[in-house]
Amino acid sequence: MSPCSVACKEWAAVCAALAAGRQTILLRKGGIDEGPNGFRVAHNRFWLWPTQFHQQPEQLHPADAHWLTAARVWQTHEQRVALPLLAEVHGVHELATEAAAVELAPEQILAVETVRQRFYYRQPGLFVLVLRVFIPPRPHWIDDLPEYAGCKSWVPLAAACETIDLKPALSEEEWQQMIERIPR
Repeated sequence: MSPCSVACKEWAAVCAALAAGRQTILLRKGGIDEGPNGFRVAHNRFWLWPTQFHQQPEQLHPADAHWLTAARVWQTHEQRVALPLLAEVHGVHELATEAAAVELAPEQILAVETVRQRFYYRQPGLFVLVLRVFIPPRPHWIDDLPEYAGCKSWVPLAAACETIDLKPALSEEEWQQMIERIPR
């Protein structure tokens, strides 16, 4: 794979669950800086940028609250940010009903009420990204530059990060089993 120069901000707990193979989807609405059109899937391959902002234990399914602790390994320190996972998009679905969003609750770690809140934020609807996640031997640590700040999903990186020696979070067979469970 060629180096990748874009990242997507996501809750650190969700990133930890993706790394462990607990989930293979992201439920996305977008941040304040997305503008009036909201979130759009702008890239089919990106680094996941684990953020600590806005995530609280009560926003996760109770059985999945431990992912908050697991994600602490990626906390920003000394003005450096970890990019521990590369994601490839293998499907994008736009959900138009609350029922469709809630149906996906077991396939990811967010509490049902959090899924509902995301669905209704600004206007009803939610994107589901089906991801294949890869893990480098060590996270890439990049400088946290001022242009990376803000409530936005997509972050163009100052320099591309190498994609050498990536290992899939799930084997091909495990990944296929996971995505077969995702309602369409």
